Amino acid sequence: MESDGAHREAGALAGLRVLEVGHIIGGPFCGHLFADHGAEVVKIEPPGVGDPMRGWGGRYRGIGLYWSIVGRGKRSVTLDLRHPDGQAAFRVLAATADVVVENLRPGTMERWGLGWDDLRAVNPRLVFVRVSGFGQTGPYRDRAGFGSVAEAMSGFRHLSGEPGRAPVRVGISIGDSLAGTQGFIGALMALWRRDRPGGTGTGQVVDVALYEAMWMYMESLLADHEKLGVSRGPTGAVLPGVAPSNVYPTADGEWVVIGANQDSVFARLAKAVDRPDWLVDPSPYRTHAGRGAAQAALDEEIAAWTAARTTDEVLLAMDEASVPAGRIYTAKDIAGDPHYRARQMIVDVPEPGLGGECVPMPGVVPKLSATPGQVRRGAPLLGEHTEEVLVDVVGRGEFQRLQTAGVV
Repeated sequence: MESDGAHREAGALAGLRVLEVGHIIGGPFCGHLFADHGAEVVKIEPPGVGDPMRGWGGRYRGIGLYWSIVGRGKRSVTLDLRHPDGQAAFRVLAATADVVVENLRPGTMERWGLGWDDLRAVNPRLVFVRVSGFGQTGPYRDRAGFGSVAEAMSGFRHLSGEPGRAPVRVGISIGDSLAGTQGFIGALMALWRRDRPGGTGTGQVVDVALYEAMWMYMESLLADHEKLGVSRGPTGAVLPGVAPSNVYPTADGEWVVIGANQDSVFARLAKAVDRPDWLVDPSPYRTHAGRGAAQAALDEEIAAWTAARTTDEVLLAMDEASVPAGRIYTAKDIAGDPHYRARQMIVDVPEPGLGGECVPMPGVVPKLSATPGQVRRGAPLLGEHTEEVLVDVVGRGEFQRLQTAGVV
């Protein structure tokens, strides 16, 4: 049996091989989670061009900085899956894998002879994670679907922004990332079914639709509509009927969020801002329901208090009163925050594409006590591991033939 130290070094998913046939975010984010926790993730990329994420978003010296995160810890193999020889090589590689992750348009893998029936014929133990806009079945199956469309279809975009204004994007590709996370969770469940004591020993398909990954987080949106006749809409920073829970301005031009809606916490807030009158008759703020009904007026009074003080003064007062509060962080705030560093939530990772120069990025989530994840290396160069991976499964002679044919 390995020591606990050996487990810590290996990671919880050490020994798993994952093939990632993904691009942009949905599939690659799923693979990124596997890599963080010790799985060998082999990223299959088109020769010469690779994943578009390599150059998307904020670029530094030609490298897409989000690529440095979503590609970290992976091995890159270039293989032309549109070519019959590339497809044959992939099937050989799939025979060695535990998981295949793909987020291509439904039907693409089947056209290449790499669909579920094709892959399980060479590897019955395989778990096949499929991330797409609308899923592998249903009337919308063949539609093109990006995360933005999925966010809209789930009802999420309808709730985003300020009342009376156009729906807004929340600033990150949340639909893609949540779908990738659900693909990861689904794969772990499928692996447990396969490998647990008395397990089936066989794999299955994990079908993740972007709109469904968003929809599952939409709380009682539909029930409110059908049972209460309430169609929820955008509320800005306010949590309707739950007060105080909002953002408030400070004297130095910043914003803080304060959440003190629960009765005992509100009593502490009232004491901290020297407003004992909020807690006695005839104040409407004495009860949770009363505060909800008088939400706008209460927010105005709190805002007047915070606006006369700096952010640090407000947060110190809230901390001393044990009232949940925090500044609205910018990237600069995150970079300088001691709690982020103490929890290893900012890691500086050498980026091969930058000659080893470090890129700061989020640490590994969640934290496991015995087998914590870790970032083992930065994102790979395009095709960096093609030879060592493929020679091992197809042999030196076949690899050279594929190389000559331009398939790798």
